[in-house]
Amino acid sequence: GSLVAAVLEHSGHLDKEHLGAHVGRLSRRVEELKARAGSGGGDGERKGQVWTMMNNKYSEFLPSVQNREDLVAEVEGLCMDIDLLKAAIENEVQQDLNVAFTEFTELKRQLERDSVLLSVLKKLQEFDTAMKESSTALLEEKYMPAAQRLEKARSSLKNVESHRGFELKIPKALRKELTVQEQNIIYQLGKEWQKLIVWKLPRSKGSSSLEDAVLSELHLHTVPRQGEDAAVPPVAAVLQALAVLGELHYKLKDFGQLLMEYILKPLISYPSLEPVTEEQPDVFILRFRSQELALDESSPMKVFDKIKLVFEVLHKYLLNVPLEEPGKGGQDGRVTLAELLGELLWEELSNCLIHSCLVHSVPTSSSQLEQYKEVIESTKEFEKALKEMEFLKQDKTALLKYACNVNFHFANKKCQDLIKAARKLMTSEIHNTVKIAPDSSTALPELPSPGSGDHPKTHRPSNLLDSGTVNLGSESSLSQSTLSLPTCRISSSVQQLVELAYNTMEEAKTSTKFCCLQLCNCVRDIFYVFCEVVPKYHRENLQKLPQLAAIHYNNCMYIAHHLLTLGHQFRYLSTMLSDCGGTFVDAVPDFKKLGMECFLAQMQVQKQGVLDRLWSARNFSNMDDDENYRAANKSIKQVLHQLKGLGTVWQDVLPVHVYCKAMGTLLNTALAEIVTRITALEDISAEGADKLYSLCKIMVDEGPQVFTPLLEEDKNKKYQEEVPVYVQKWMTFTELMIILRANLQEIVDRWADGKGPLAEQFSAAEVKSLIRALFQNTERRAAALARIK
Repeated sequence: GSLVAAVLEHSGHLDKEHLGAHVGRLSRRVEELKARAGSGGGDGERKGQVWTMMNNKYSEFLPSVQNREDLVAEVEGLCMDIDLLKAAIENEVQQDLNVAFTEFTELKRQLERDSVLLSVLKKLQEFDTAMKESSTALLEEKYMPAAQRLEKARSSLKNVESHRGFELKIPKALRKELTVQEQNIIYQLGKEWQKLIVWKLPRSKGSSSLEDAVLSELHLHTVPRQGEDAAVPPVAAVLQALAVLGELHYKLKDFGQLLMEYILKPLISYPSLEPVTEEQPDVFILRFRSQELALDESSPMKVFDKIKLVFEVLHKYLLNVPLEEPGKGGQDGRVTLAELLGELLWEELSNCLIHSCLVHSVPTSSSQLEQYKEVIESTKEFEKALKEMEFLKQDKTALLKYACNVNFHFANKKCQDLIKAARKLMTSEIHNTVKIAPDSSTALPELPSPGSGDHPKTHRPSNLLDSGTVNLGSESSLSQSTLSLPTCRISSSVQQLVELAYNTMEEAKTSTKFCCLQLCNCVRDIFYVFCEVVPKYHRENLQKLPQLAAIHYNNCMYIAHHLLTLGHQFRYLSTMLSDCGGTFVDAVPDFKKLGMECFLAQMQVQKQGVLDRLWSARNFSNMDDDENYRAANKSIKQVLHQLKGLGTVWQDVLPVHVYCKAMGTLLNTALAEIVTRITALEDISAEGADKLYSLCKIMVDEGPQVFTPLLEEDKNKKYQEEVPVYVQKWMTFTELMIILRANLQEIVDRWADGKGPLAEQFSAAEVKSLIRALFQNTERRAAALARIK
């Protein structure tokens, strides 16, 4: 039963061949079932029921199979008809379709070509019409319609040239015709422009002098005549035609350059120059006149008024013309001539106003900053007036930004002036000096009392110094000279330089935070510049002239002395000082090093001079020979002469302790060299010893005379008596003189078994060498040598 149901379920999906196969298999299955049913025996009743059910199903299935066979036969007939129809289409209809498609494609191509040709012919017609209308309008001096029709012709020609696919020789000829017509219109407009705007300029190129500026005039033939129409076309028509042709930019550029060179720049550069306007029936004239007794630098307010007057008359008679500029301006692309000219001129004009006018009006002191508000207001009004005339765009505020940033410009200008003044002082002559002393008074700021919070006032040093002592508790006191710079001479320019620094710091305390910081930094920069400029600018003199080297040393020490307390004296500016380095103490070692290096270099030169002169003494040998003695005597006197001359140029210049130390060092160099050469001699005769003694006596007698640090002679004796303090080899030299005159016993006694004065100055080997050179080889000499150990 299930088999029959499956066959019936799927019979709708089988074709004839497959259906026959299924029927055959089904029949065989039925026969097998019958055979099994017949052999079943005892199950006969149940098998009979199955057989009856199968016969019923089979009888129901046979009509369905017959219907399916009829449908299959009908389908096969329809398939044959379709195949015949398909063959007919492929053989006959397809060929007709191919021919029709080819014909359609060709007709379409011809239509497109004819459409393009028709469009080209239409544009050519438009070109010809526009050219004729342009020529007619030009003859009638209707420049705006002529320019517009010419642009129409240009557009038509561009459209013709943009078509591809066929070649036309006519566009080249039309392009040539268009160019000729365009140049003709431009030429006519150029002539009209020259009639409208006439420049009368000096023969010399450029407005380089006031006289040339006075000779410059601008004539504007744009004043409308009364009654009949003017022979000259209206200015608007000419300008608009130039704008349409794209030539207005070049005309305005040339006009702007002449306007800047011959009108605006002279008004800014020459304060005495005044603009003069004159309106006649058919022309407006702008010229200049020079006023007498004008200030060297004109105020920005007066300059702004002059420039504003020029733009007002230009706006009235020339610039107030609306133009068609697609992509520019406000609504509908309309801009004015003033706006176009402003775009060309404003950058150069604003720079000129800033660098030739506003920069000179920047205050030079903090007290003038309040008065500068008038300049700011005038600048604001000037820019506002230019914007109302549409010469300046609303977002352009270069002048006002510069004027409002006055604190920055003031600080920069102040610093530049300070550096310039300081550099002038640094490059002035060093030998112009002033004398300073611990009791000298200089106008320096008073140190404020701790916690007072008051800003100090400038006056002479505190009375604490004038009283001579400062109490430190109940037991200690300091003299007036404590922490004071010793008496010496410094360059007057350096004194002025330090005063400049103090005055700048004084001004910084009343300035704004930014200005204060800039001024404090400027003071620091001044001292840095000193370290760089002075040694290089005065290098040759510092190397050759010992007096200038000494003055430079004092200058450096003077500056370093003030830098120690400069930051403390202005400690109420501690916040500002911390931003620019805290204090000035860090620069003190640099200045001390700078002064020491210069002075030590000069000392080295003088030492070498002493040694060079002693070199001609022929090692102080063979003093028995008169020629050798004269050479040694001459070298000794040359050394003393050098030292005396050096002492004279350093007199009253160097501090006393520095003077004595320097002269003592040089004299010590001479004495040490003489001692070294004499102790190196292998043989000294009695006569030679006497002559060596006389030479040494010259040094001992005249050597102290080089110590003359003060102008008063009686005060110098103190330092001449203290020669052993400053000359290290002085006692050694005097012991050498004693040896040259002493006998063996005296030498042995002064040695005193290595405990005498001789042993303090010479070694045993040196004493033995002198004994061998001075005395003959005897038992007494051998005994003396034996005791020297």
